Amino acid sequence: MSQARREKLMQLSKEDLVELVDTVLDEHKKELARLQEQIVELKAEIERLKGPPPNSKNSSMPPSRDFKKNADGPIVIKKRGAKFGHSMMKRAMVDTPDKMIEGKLGRCECGADMTGQRPEHVIRRQITEIPEIKPVVIETRQEVCACGVCGKRVYGELPAGLGGERAFGPRLEALVVYLRQVHHVSYERCDELLTTFFGVTMSEGGMSSVTERVGQIAEIRADVIQDAIRKAAVIGSDETGARVDGDNYWHWVFVSTDAVLHVIDKSRSANVVKRVMGGAVADVWVSDCWKPQLSAKAHARQLCLCHQIRNLEGLIETAPRLRWARQMQALFRKAIHLGNEREALGNAAFERNVRRIEKDLDTLLARQVRNPKADALLTRYRERRDQLLVFLHDERVPAHNNDAERALRSSVIHRRVTGGFRSRWGPRAYAALASVIDTAKLAGKTAYQAIIGPVSYTHLTLPTNREV
Repeated sequence: MSQARREKLMQLSKEDLVELVDTVLDEHKKELARLQEQIVELKAEIERLKGPPPNSKNSSMPPSRDFKKNADGPIVIKKRGAKFGHSMMKRAMVDTPDKMIEGKLGRCECGADMTGQRPEHVIRRQITEIPEIKPVVIETRQEVCACGVCGKRVYGELPAGLGGERAFGPRLEALVVYLRQVHHVSYERCDELLTTFFGVTMSEGGMSSVTERVGQIAEIRADVIQDAIRKAAVIGSDETGARVDGDNYWHWVFVSTDAVLHVIDKSRSANVVKRVMGGAVADVWVSDCWKPQLSAKAHARQLCLCHQIRNLEGLIETAPRLRWARQMQALFRKAIHLGNEREALGNAAFERNVRRIEKDLDTLLARQVRNPKADALLTRYRERRDQLLVFLHDERVPAHNNDAERALRSSVIHRRVTGGFRSRWGPRAYAALASVIDTAKLAGKTAYQAIIGPVSYTHLTLPTNREV
């Protein structure tokens, strides 16, 4: 302390000195409290950083982004074939084979002639083969003549699917779209497959043109699918990233029991949900906790419990001694299991178990936790208490959003393989075709069967207003 300051303090009265000391002590107390709070925050951050990295089991991150580490220890080479005691699986034989080849008795190794002898038994085997693949070239000759009365040119009628300027038939075009859409085959590899197996060459421009035309037809059908989504009682939704011409877009999916609608949009906002639903209100909406998903209009809402279980798993890994997280996770799993056992238990036993789970949930929500991350989850569950167990009271409602997540897997693979869409029509065609394919699968059809329908009508002139 300087001499001048010391002299200034000596001039102060006793009361002024006491007031000065109190002021300094208060300031030190406030600073100490601030530093203690900062220490708590830093400790929590250290614990978070010390924990395992997020993956599909402890967070909302999809499995496609998981890091696959090399296996530790010696490599174990498993013996091929069925394990001991495993019953052999045999391919079922068809009753009416297309071709039959008989191995008749001839001569024995000793030279004896056994021709015509009755066999003791006959060994049957069936070999499945594909026919020789050879393209069929169809030439159309369409008669054209001017009407002698009105002068209008009249064209001869051709079978459906063979008119217009198409150079390839419906099945070949459907195969191209199938390889591109479902298996994410590049133009170059697709052309190689066509050349190898069919002796047919198709340029990148030709394949692109086919995909665009089929996508336009699929868009018309996607409008019908959108109407089905709007009328659905229970809807699940999800979204993932997409790339269009170097820009970030979002791939949305909306799922019901009989329809799947894909939408690729530049926005991740609630406007997408609003535009898709067009004012329709669902009975129950199933989704994660992303705000635009929660903006959907519905009479009730079910949060995806699988997301919550993974979030709790991440919390458990960073704070293993936190009992509340383990208990809440166990409760969610118990609730999902109970929902799966609804029919087996019977109404009375099922309702009794539901009341017990509801009570246990309220008990856990009344707890107090000191972990910041746990407190954030607890706050979420308190605010959305009525959105956690809707599926136990409405058998139409799933406990999770897995159907929507599965519907997006193909999009994630397409993004990783292709790097995204290079044209502005590409995402529209892809989303429309994905809607048609996934909706057809719900009806028991294959992806190829779903595609061949629109392809068969690509010779038609498309209406400008997209109305059938």
